[in-house]
Amino acid sequence: MITIGMNYTILPDKNAEFEKACNAVIGAMADMDGHTKSFLFKDVNNPQSYLIMSDWSDRAAFDAFISSEQFRNVTNWGKEQILAGRPSHNYFEH
Repeated sequence: MITIGMNYTILPDKNAEFEKACNAVIGAMADMDGHTKSFLFKDVNNPQSYLIMSDWSDRAAFDAFISSEQFRNVTNWGKEQILAGRPSHNYFEH
């Protein structure tokens, strides 16, 4: 199993739009091969900072997701409309 931590900093006043998009993606991921569960967290000390924790059966399943056209479309939209900087991902294998 692998857990992915995806860290995002968003533009001011984009919280509701970001949260809505993330929840839609998390909902779509529920039926993806290898996906176990995902949660969206908000930093209580920095309202523009978010973390998505996502559990996958293995790295290959997550890599297939981030290589998908669906993920690419959401990523491009985020870069243009929502994100204040480049996101960072952390991988935890267990």
